[in-house]
Amino acid sequence: MNKTCDFLVIGTGLAGLSYALKMASHGKVIILSKKSATQTNTQSAQGGLAAVIAADDSFEEHIQDTLTAGAGLCRQNVVEMVVRQAPERMQDLINWGVHFDQKSDGFHLKNSESVRNLDLTREGGHNKRRIVHVQDHTGQAIHETLLRRCRETKNIEILEDHFVIDLLTSRKLDPFSISRNECLGAYVFDIKKDYVFTLESKLTVLATGGAGKVYLYTTNWEGATGDGIALAYRAGARVANLEFMQFHPTCLYHPLERSFLISEALRGEGAELINSNGVAFMKSYHPMGSLAPRDIVARSIDAEMKRTSAECVYLDISHKPKDFILQHFPVIFEKCMRLGIDICKQPIPVVPAAHYLCGGVVTDENALTGIHRLYAVGETACTGLHGANRLASNSLLECIVLSHNAALHSQQFIKSNKTHKTNIPDWIPSTKTDSDEMIVISHMWEEIRRLMWNYVGIVRSDRRLERAEHRLENLMTEVRDYYFNLKVHPDILELRNIALVAHLTVQCALKRKESRGIHYNIDHPQPQNPARDTVL
Repeated sequence: MNKTCDFLVIGTGLAGLSYALKMASHGKVIILSKKSATQTNTQSAQGGLAAVIAADDSFEEHIQDTLTAGAGLCRQNVVEMVVRQAPERMQDLINWGVHFDQKSDGFHLKNSESVRNLDLTREGGHNKRRIVHVQDHTGQAIHETLLRRCRETKNIEILEDHFVIDLLTSRKLDPFSISRNECLGAYVFDIKKDYVFTLESKLTVLATGGAGKVYLYTTNWEGATGDGIALAYRAGARVANLEFMQFHPTCLYHPLERSFLISEALRGEGAELINSNGVAFMKSYHPMGSLAPRDIVARSIDAEMKRTSAECVYLDISHKPKDFILQHFPVIFEKCMRLGIDICKQPIPVVPAAHYLCGGVVTDENALTGIHRLYAVGETACTGLHGANRLASNSLLECIVLSHNAALHSQQFIKSNKTHKTNIPDWIPSTKTDSDEMIVISHMWEEIRRLMWNYVGIVRSDRRLERAEHRLENLMTEVRDYYFNLKVHPDILELRNIALVAHLTVQCALKRKESRGIHYNIDHPQPQNPARDTVL
């Protein structure tokens, strides 16, 4: 049975939920989640949200820290806009019911009634304490609060286990039309009921999160397969800077746990990176030591592991009092203890892992893509905030600021634009199923992720990238064959998306004949001027 709504939100992370809450009084909102609505990257965000609150901090300093981390590729107007909105958008979260940690004794904040008691921590790349947090599970606290509010809010419907196959656009309905391309909704696969239906919407928002699962090792949840980027690109939108996959320096290294993030906040509170010989090594790579920007820390760890032939390095916070560790990092402490690691007494084994994508669907400051009536928010989007490397805790901030801007723009759009009834054809299903082929699909998924890890990882070369491109072109052909000839299945849909995002990532990487920020190519070790986006 086909559906209609005013606002279609694809994704249930912070960006999508905050947009939905701001639009519910303006029309019917449908939020789609391909699995449970609780499964998002937001849920896993440990660190916090960056905002200028401290008396000794300033917007100018936060802006400069962001520009420095972005390595010359940030859009300054976007950076300034996001940073200056931060305190107001943080207040939105407080108004929705998020309870951030309160300050400890002796820490002076600006005289604001709403934020004066908030505790602030510091993370890599920040020169001041400006990270608002909820212990070490900020994303989980924010997500649970907003998801509860959405479930309780009239006019918001959340459909779980609903996978978007493709966006519906006017150009797809009439390829020869000379009018602008508009998004009209989506073809949606109801996984539990096993059928595809048409969902028409006045406005559509891509909020599907990142693409960490394109790589073999990642801190992302299992569904972070770049769906929004693939959907937008197939619909005709531009994507940019996909080569800038940020590798988080400290993912827990343990045979029973491959995707647990060890928050950068530990280093902000004094944890030191040491090698297998117990020697703190970061000062030999960067003056800021363990608080250097993430791309530098990740490459430094990679270099140190190669230099010492070690499988990992270690993060040591055992010099801090136990009460301090338990108060600030209870989730990390408990997770490590279950694996036999007492972080109060011993260092934590860590390795870098694919973490955050700084590129994505190209948008403006209102989150608009190049397709009329289509927005992209959060990690799905490339707004220009992060440039060539994201500054820690700017990601949750970007989610709420750009969703706010998108909501304001949407409200004005609905008032001044009328929608026209279109004749959208129903989905034509394929009934062919071959269970034996599902094993091959699993193998292809593994091949793509391993290929990306080995050839498009922390350190790259032209030769590796060219080999990756050649193999991915062949894989894309195989994936298309499975998609068009077999019955719709979530595994095939995800494979189709990661294959495309992987291929686009390699294309972006090959176009960038330099090293900048997160992207490091040994054949082009120096940055070029002027800095340019790689747009596809």
